[in-house]
Amino acid sequence: MTFSIVAVNPETGEVGVAVASKFIAAGSIVPWVQLGVGAVATQSWANVKFGPALLRLLELGYTPRRAVEMVLTGDSRREMRQIGVVSSGGEAYAFTGRECIEYAGHIVGDGFAVQGNILTGPEVIESMAKAYESTKGELVDKLLAALAAGDRAGGDRRGRESAAVIVYKPCGGYGGCEEGVGKYVDLRVDHHPDAVNELLRLFKIWEITILEREDPSDVVKIEDVAGELEKALAALGYYKGPFTGRASKELLQALESWMAINNFENKIRRDGYIWGTVYRFLIEEARRVGGGGNS
Repeated sequence: MTFSIVAVNPETGEVGVAVASKFIAAGSIVPWVQLGVGAVATQSWANVKFGPALLRLLELGYTPRRAVEMVLTGDSRREMRQIGVVSSGGEAYAFTGRECIEYAGHIVGDGFAVQGNILTGPEVIESMAKAYESTKGELVDKLLAALAAGDRAGGDRRGRESAAVIVYKPCGGYGGCEEGVGKYVDLRVDHHPDAVNELLRLFKIWEITILEREDPSDVVKIEDVAGELEKALAALGYYKGPFTGRASKELLQALESWMAINNFENKIRRDGYIWGTVYRFLIEEARRVGGGGNS
């Protein structure tokens, strides 16, 4: 019912899972992640007890293969199960029971495992593995690339419904080291006719709002675009001052107010610049509501 990938980057400490399925809310059942320990995907007659149990066994020092063998011992549905596991050190293992519905299979690579059942064919997991290995960037970029590749290759042969991605990273996510718990990305699409692409859309919003990984060179000097910002913020109801085309105190206050209310508080700068990602989002948002910004 599912195709998924578990992976880690031992050098950065990133660990995560991405999954898609013709099954409602697969993200609530399949992926299990623990920072500093590893990641698990349990699917095909998924036993949700396996997630915590496997992570605990990894934490106790068992290898992914041995941990899977232990949870499957005495399991009456052993041959119906499919499991992918990776440790924080990069050791991966996958199991596909002989009674999983075709096409079912897995590929284990360096620091990752892809697995799937009820697929259109082996090209699904082959495409996922290739995309994961060839994609540059952070772990989340590689996981999403793999998921998208599997979806394009045919994915679940019954169709599309849900998708999810979870990535933990030291000091990652909202609050960072000070207030965060390392949850870098945690997104789910529970019921959608094009779930993987919807997940990619949501990630773009998550990235611009929560993640702090902008290109240092992607900045815009506020003084250079003050006129555009005045119009955009006025269209959105934040700027009430005169249109001077200058980086006035009123404009800067309106901009900061818009950013805070729209969850960009961790992107606020006070050096006369605005991140290019935030600037473009603001202009597009103003256009969407019917005014402001460039024509």
